[in-house]
Amino acid sequence: MRRIYLFLFIALFVSSCSYSIFPGFNSHNMNRLELGISKDELIRQLGRNFTIAEKRMEAGQLIEVLSYRNYPHESELYKFIFINGRLEEWYQELVPVYRVEEKQ
Repeated sequence: MRRIYLFLFIALFVSSCSYSIFPGFNSHNMNRLELGISKDELIRQLGRNFTIAEKRMEAGQLIEVLSYRNYPHESELYKFIFINGRLEEWYQELVPVYRVEEKQ
């Protein structure tokens, strides 16, 4: 009986922490973002689950684009553009989802 209670406690604890697994993409965190914040501040708010989508020098300025997927919604991709380490813009991309159906 103790094992059942322990299992239920662990299951409830893990399910209540599900936002901490993918902390960045709840509306509360996205709404707190502001232009001009540093790359480190963005990572602190959205987590380390990102990809560097682009990095280049242009007119003596470092331009870096970080890309976050909105798990579990794989088709939503957020891109954050930094110029010299400061957030200049961000936007959402919707990645097309294709289904392949086999004919019988």
